[in-house]
Amino acid sequence: MERTTKVSVFESDVQQEIQRIKSRLDEKGIENSVENNYMTFTTTPTATTLKVMVDLKDEPAAFEIIDTWLQENEQ
Repeated sequence: MERTTKVSVFESDVQQEIQRIKSRLDEKGIENSVENNYMTFTTTPTATTLKVMVDLKDEPAAFEIIDTWLQENEQ
């Protein structure tokens, strides 16, 4: 049985950003999931951060896709 290691490739507390990254990864065939965690003590108690997780083997390709998206969406 093969074990997979999941790693976080993108974090945000903005749901729309997470969904856009998730969609880009899906389009490229990179399996991903979103984890929802409470943020650190420096934020409000109800604030959460979302993490896009991918298999470790897909991390380099995921970062390329995310870097491209970030460059396209610089403000």
